Amino acid sequence: MARKTKEEAIATRNGLIDAAECVFLEKGVSRASLSDIAHAAGATRGAIYWHFKDKVDLFKAMMERGTLPLEQGYREIECSTCADPVQRLRAMMALVLRTVASDERTRRVFEIALYRVEYVTDLAGVRERHVTASEAFTRQLSRDFENAAQLQGIVLPMTPMEAAVGLHALFNGLMQNWILNEGAFDLVRVGRVSTDAYLLGLGLSLPAG
Repeated sequence: MARKTKEEAIATRNGLIDAAECVFLEKGVSRASLSDIAHAAGATRGAIYWHFKDKVDLFKAMMERGTLPLEQGYREIECSTCADPVQRLRAMMALVLRTVASDERTRRVFEIALYRVEYVTDLAGVRERHVTASEAFTRQLSRDFENAAQLQGIVLPMTPMEAAVGLHALFNGLMQNWILNEGAFDLVRVGRVSTDAYLLGLGLSLPAG
């Protein structure tokens, strides 16, 4: 049998990860078997073991290929060139919620990460990834709240970190409820008006337009 080319090997590996996403979403990570994943991919268990050590390795590859919403939010804030911290916060929230609502892979991986896996034993490292992304996201939100208050000459009714934790909770809650309710509401619109209401409640002024 001819040796697979590098491109074919990559395609096979990605196909296995695609299948794993669907099986993990349907059955949960603990109940999904490698046989289930191989069947969904139209491959053999041997093909899985060629690319991955075990199911945990396959799950980690799926998570590494995807970008979790908080990770995307943190990157967007870090890379933003917008000088207005309030506008930056609003734009970041809108972009990430729009991505969750419109990108099937992002939504699928996020749902698996939230509801289809137990972060114990070999998967504890994946939980650490969530914690790291969450902490970085919240710290950056806190800096933006502090900068926004200074620029607008106001005193926030809570500390910048408390304000960041609250906005973070709003952000997470919107996404989790949208997924649980299978997209029953307009995530982007509700996210926009909820974010603006939160910022106004802190005494911050919104940019015109």
